[in-house]
Amino acid sequence: MNDMVRGTVEMSAAMAILGTIGWFVVMSGQPIMDVVFWRCAFGAVTLLIICACLGLLRGRLSLRVIGLAALGGAAIVINWLLLFSAFSRASISIATAVYNTQPFMLVGFGAFFFAERLTLTKLTWLAIAFAGMVLIVEAAPDAGDVGTNYFAGILMALAAAFFWAVAAIVTKKLKGTPPHLIALIQVCVGVVMLAPFANLSRLPADPWSWAMLATLGIVHTGLMYILMYGAIQKLPTHLQGSLSFIYPVVAILVDVVAFGHRLHLSQVAGAAAILVAAAGMNLGWSLWKSKPVTASPEPVK
Repeated sequence: MNDMVRGTVEMSAAMAILGTIGWFVVMSGQPIMDVVFWRCAFGAVTLLIICACLGLLRGRLSLRVIGLAALGGAAIVINWLLLFSAFSRASISIATAVYNTQPFMLVGFGAFFFAERLTLTKLTWLAIAFAGMVLIVEAAPDAGDVGTNYFAGILMALAAAFFWAVAAIVTKKLKGTPPHLIALIQVCVGVVMLAPFANLSRLPADPWSWAMLATLGIVHTGLMYILMYGAIQKLPTHLQGSLSFIYPVVAILVDVVAFGHRLHLSQVAGAAAILVAAAGMNLGWSLWKSKPVTASPEPVK
């Protein structure tokens, strides 16, 4: 098996695993704060073993690297809390679709904080994604147990995307640092952050809940990181971007098959618009030939 094929298999598996995360969160039956805490705890143990096996614990990290990784970790943990909370309010399908506005958050950061230029094509993709958001927001949630607070769930998914973008910007400053080590620091930060708020005095009493929580830490964190970072080393960027859309597709299928949630036509159209726009942004699809539009004359200091 050559590197391209192996990387494709690894990335596809990582995104498929990520797409099932909503099912495990819901089926654990635990408060979201506890779910994220135990994901970090089990993930920390798993990543510690991985880093030790890879010999990544032998080197010394500077305070700058540790500080930046910790800052990114705080953003990632807040991102998980918001996204998981959105599942019960707007459904896994809608929350995941809205969450995939992440590329536009990154473009916004680049424009407003780093004076990166916006092209007409990027602005068009942004407009398409915004139109998709409007379709989703205006749609009434499906009947039954879908969405205890639909609009709040959408806002939580958007906020989760924002904090993911913050973590991505911070992680860019850690170029050259082993990604498994960055992930280890991030989940350790999560354990410290959430320990005072997690319900540790009343632990889950049934094996099922423990199995769900352990899977979130070991499989959806440890194994997923190994597969994803292994694929990143083997695949060109455009193929990584293409395969990343397995995640929302699997999440939507899980929501339909496992929970019977059906999206309205306008919600389907909105989700499709967001995913197509995100694909266009990630993969650099060109719509227009135009001169760049400068978002800001200078970086914000």
